[in-house]
Amino acid sequence: MPRTALITGVTGQDGAYLAQLLLTKGYRVIGGYRRSSLPVTWRLDALGISRLVEMVPLDLLEYNNILDVVRTTEPDEVYNLAAQSFVGASFSQPLLTAEVNAVGALRLLEAVREAAPEARFYQASTSEMFGCPSKEPQDETTPFRPRSPYAYAKVFAHWAAVNAREAGRMHVSCGISFNHESPLRGTEFVTRKITSTLAAIRSGVATELRLGNIHAKRDWGYAEDYVVGMWNMVQQSIPGDYVLATGESHSVLEFVQCAAQALDIPLVWEHDGSTSVGLHARTGAITVRTDATLVRPTDVHALRGDAGKARTRLQWTPTVNFTQLVELMVRADRHAIRRLS
Repeated sequence: MPRTALITGVTGQDGAYLAQLLLTKGYRVIGGYRRSSLPVTWRLDALGISRLVEMVPLDLLEYNNILDVVRTTEPDEVYNLAAQSFVGASFSQPLLTAEVNAVGALRLLEAVREAAPEARFYQASTSEMFGCPSKEPQDETTPFRPRSPYAYAKVFAHWAAVNAREAGRMHVSCGISFNHESPLRGTEFVTRKITSTLAAIRSGVATELRLGNIHAKRDWGYAEDYVVGMWNMVQQSIPGDYVLATGESHSVLEFVQCAAQALDIPLVWEHDGSTSVGLHARTGAITVRTDATLVRPTDVHALRGDAGKARTRLQWTPTVNFTQLVELMVRADRHAIRRLS
């Protein structure tokens, strides 16, 4: 009998890549989506696996619904990837973010404890929990100092998962993933916003890219690498927490520069106080502009992870570096624009 995996948030970037990975390993994959809306399956479609994932309505706001799904599907492994995952939106929707990311994770943990207590559980934690960290790089021992509703809701979920494990009730592992991107990332996230907008500018269908804090630094990796780490955690006989990261940190400005170079868009920067403008070196046109309205009320300035534990115990290492990641995303966005032309 194949193992059965239940993935919440299967229509998201990580959910789609994880579903693909599990299918290649012979799993039966159950994908949960919010029953208040039709599943948006474009990521699963892009990977060619839409018909292979069994979709079920699953809403982290409704405990009875979650319990019914767990009882019916009888999963061997549960991956909680569902979340209100846009940090910026969490400031305007703090209660919804807490209900989904924090209490929603607790509801799922309790449903699995009650209906499938032998199932192995993965909780998607995040580097945003570190906020303004007390040390660099950050590892599993670094204290959390969350700086957004998204982050503090994730801290709640993380400790709920840890407590379920330490109480001896469940096999639960938490992946503290640093930023991971791909062509399947939504355009509301800064990385995909950069690559898709610059690709559109290069093709003449857009004129300007507007960004918030271009000096924020993140540890960016490739999402398809990170779901391998998630699966590896769940396979361990002893559960635990693991940082997944590349160990390198780059600014939003560096991301823009790398994407622009891949598209042959030469930029010259002018900085005036808190405002920065990227001019096209050949035409003089304003191509990139900072916009104060896009800056978060409280921001995280820099994050860089230490994945030493994952390297040692999981034999996990990222295979795609920063430049390769940016170029991969740019190529995909260029191809998408040409296909629509």
